[in-house]
Amino acid sequence: MKLSEVKEILKATVLVGDDRLVMQVNNAAASDLMSDLLSNYQEGSLLLTGMTNVQVIHTSLIAGITAIVFVRGKEPSSEVIALAEEHGIPILKSSFNMFSSCGMLFSSGLKNIR
Repeated sequence: MKLSEVKEILKATVLVGDDRLVMQVNNAAASDLMSDLLSNYQEGSLLLTGMTNVQVIHTSLIAGITAIVFVRGKEPSSEVIALAEEHGIPILKSSFNMFSSCGMLFSSGLKNIR
């Protein structure tokens, strides 16, 4: 599934990486606990989270996360946006909660969601 499809499905706003919406995501991780992400992840995943601090970007870099969707309408700080931009990680924001977001992506064909 392309990141542009994720954007449409989740009615998301692109905060960083509008030029990277053509990237392909084949799996996703949904977590607000970064320790869970590090213990059970697949490199190249899309991350769905409600955590908006800089640790999300740092953890994503370690885990090989390719894009992040902040759920529940969470708004990251300018520091988080700048760090994601610096490292080329697209960030989207959706008003849907994590459960609904996962269900919508699953029913649209993204079958590997952890």
